[in-house]
Amino acid sequence: FYLTPSQVNSILKANEYSFKVPEFDGKNVSSVLGFDSNQLPANAPIEDRRSAATCLQTRGMLLGVFDGHAGCACAQAVSERLFYYIAVSLLPHETLLEIENAVESGRALLPILQWHKHPNDYFSKEASKLYFNSLRTYWQELIDLNSGETTDVREALINAFKRLDNDISLEAQVGDPNSFLNYLVLRVAFSGATACVAHVDGVDLHIANTGDSRAMLGVQEEDGSWSAVNLSYDHNAQNEHEVERVKMEHPKSEEKSLVKQDRLLGLLMPFRAFGDVKFKWSIELQKRVIESGPDQLNDNEYTKFIPPNYHTPPYLTAEPEVIHHKLRPQDKFLVLATDGLWETMHRQDVARIVGEYLTGVHHQQPIAVGGYKVTLGQMHGLLTERRARISSVFEDQNAATHLIRHAVGNNEFGTVDHERLSKMLSLPEELARMYRDDITIIVVQFNSHVIGAY
Repeated sequence: FYLTPSQVNSILKANEYSFKVPEFDGKNVSSVLGFDSNQLPANAPIEDRRSAATCLQTRGMLLGVFDGHAGCACAQAVSERLFYYIAVSLLPHETLLEIENAVESGRALLPILQWHKHPNDYFSKEASKLYFNSLRTYWQELIDLNSGETTDVREALINAFKRLDNDISLEAQVGDPNSFLNYLVLRVAFSGATACVAHVDGVDLHIANTGDSRAMLGVQEEDGSWSAVNLSYDHNAQNEHEVERVKMEHPKSEEKSLVKQDRLLGLLMPFRAFGDVKFKWSIELQKRVIESGPDQLNDNEYTKFIPPNYHTPPYLTAEPEVIHHKLRPQDKFLVLATDGLWETMHRQDVARIVGEYLTGVHHQQPIAVGGYKVTLGQMHGLLTERRARISSVFEDQNAATHLIRHAVGNNEFGTVDHERLSKMLSLPEELARMYRDDITIIVVQFNSHVIGAY
């Protein structure tokens, strides 16, 4: 099908969301100006999720992208639960006590997070009580463990990731008398999700990453050009340290079967993820849970199947790798995105496209045609297209949408080709997945003045 530019725009803008941080939020001037986010599905339904929230009882903002596999159930659960676990991990002891006393006496709770959600970002109402009870057990344990020391952000992030993954596993083992919930907790545990989360507080930026989504910093050099700084490492077969880590955790006899065809046990691309209990539980536990589980689970070929060479589980962890970065005035923005973006674009191009978008300079740049022999006709085409872009008063109001437009529609000259974009966006569902993955992007813009004042 040929889509008109306005049809293309309505597809690209369907899930966009923007949030501007209020100048002064009553506590401190924020180092974050705001963020733009967007998603473009390739799977139906989309398996990616995104979350953003301001921490109300501590300082800082949380943003994250989650890439689901074997369905969207795990990504959905992690997207709505992980930030609560992080926030609780960061809370001082007396605040945890206040919250517990309020629950105990049936009083209203202190709100922990202020969510910044798109209307399409779904929350599973049915599971909220179950999720709340698991979270409460966690903060009760934190109260009992009170060591009087303030929690370090790095530690809080690691503890929250591991604890949530543990709860997902436990809920599936215990099951639920309500058959809908029982099936839900099992679907969450048997599917999987990677997570890349940022916590920004003043000049302290922490990235916690599990899996192969990525965080990248856009830096403006003194000459005005843009460069990219990686703030995460992919946990997959391309990362030698990660392959070594997995090998260290299992007997020498398994060395050959651990990573096959660049996949964990020949099956899973990411080497770290939430859920995926097929790679974590013993075979006995898997069989017991499936046999006592609902029929839908029992009839599901995927859940019954045991990975080959499965001798010494767990093979998979949700523990994140945490990177801390002190923000500098030249650090202008952060991009968090699922692998759907990085499969199609190099980080250097991402930095340049977002940087030029945010500063609005791409209109004046000389057109680069990088070593191609270009006819006058083609040159004329590139210039006409640029003029059209300017005259449409720059069609994207959202940096994430602008990036998706490039990721899907770029031609060899690095400019968006409408015809290519139209073709890619009109692919039927069953074909779309062969050309690209779901793409989810959050672009966070920093306030250089505030950062400079630190």
